[in-house]
Amino acid sequence: MPDIPRLLRITTASISLKLLLRGQFTFFQQQGFEVLTVSADGPEVKDIIAEGVAHQVVGMTRMITPFQDLICLWQLMRVIRKFKPDIIHTHTPKAGLLGMMAARFCGIPVRLHTVAGLPLMEAKGIKQLVLKLTERITYRCATGVFPNSKGLLEFIRKEFNIQQSKFKIIGKGSSNGIDSSYFSKTEALKAEACEIRKRYQIPADAIVFGFAGRIVKDKGMVELVKAFRKLSLSASTRLILIGPFEEELDPLPHDIMEFIQRDKQIIKAGFQHDVRPWLLASDVFVFPSYREGFPNVVMQAACLGVPCIVSDINGCNEIIEDKVSGVMVPPKNEMALYEAMMNISTDKDLCTSFAVRARAFVSENFDQQYVWHELLKEYREVLKQK
Repeated sequence: MPDIPRLLRITTASISLKLLLRGQFTFFQQQGFEVLTVSADGPEVKDIIAEGVAHQVVGMTRMITPFQDLICLWQLMRVIRKFKPDIIHTHTPKAGLLGMMAARFCGIPVRLHTVAGLPLMEAKGIKQLVLKLTERITYRCATGVFPNSKGLLEFIRKEFNIQQSKFKIIGKGSSNGIDSSYFSKTEALKAEACEIRKRYQIPADAIVFGFAGRIVKDKGMVELVKAFRKLSLSASTRLILIGPFEEELDPLPHDIMEFIQRDKQIIKAGFQHDVRPWLLASDVFVFPSYREGFPNVVMQAACLGVPCIVSDINGCNEIIEDKVSGVMVPPKNEMALYEAMMNISTDKDLCTSFAVRARAFVSENFDQQYVWHELLKEYREVLKQK
């Protein structure tokens, strides 16, 4: 193993470096690695640099942009040849494709890619074929591929006829684990949550449902809005949507978007740098996504003691056990989601039981330090082998 191993971490967007991998770069520097991060430009770059690591901008996009992608591939190869990393580790589909290709072209011996969700799982027709081809190229170029959940690992092994020894899960899943001390219910956070409820004039007896993530179809927003609309006809309810609306990729149908905009019982919080008080302002967290890798926000809600309703998909069903630490519903099932929201909101004792068990499970199995040390073990092992 080199005296000072060099580690290059690449994501498509800067926000992924900040939110999905927060703290890792400092940790690996403390373990003796020289770390360089790469992503497209964005307001989060300053926060990444504040972690004490160097950062390089390469203008990658999340869309299919062949000409721009070729330019970015060339730029990545220049960064690699200058930095001379011992390990290149990519996250997100576009960064994975371009980063693994560039790493292979430059002869980097350790090429690792984390899979944290596959858009092809919901894509159709030509788009699905293109996405599947790009994943295949990424996996072929990589020396190791880390799906971040058991369900995702099983899906990849079935779909891709590629050397099976390349694929493994780090620890028990998750790309970054969770800092359970940070996501703990404190008096200060509870006061902030109360202030949010006051600000939006939420009645004391109202049941508040919360969602956090991108406001898009694949997150189950159509079913969530329809279930909430039906529930709000017979109960005092509110729905807090925490996250950005996306109009370019997977936008909501016009009628759903129109209803969200005009319904005064739906609170559009937008992107929040600190989701903790917003999650605590909710009585129940609802996450009806169609596809996931290993959803951080479900772990966050669980650690904060907010009972969860999640769709029965990989990742979610590895965090929440149905009727034990929360409720699982079939994806794309509006009626099942409505019934779950109605039932859980009327049983406070059940909510408390779910919340206690979910926090204990997440803290014991996905602690951030455990995930980081498991990844460190992997890095050291592959460096010895190469």
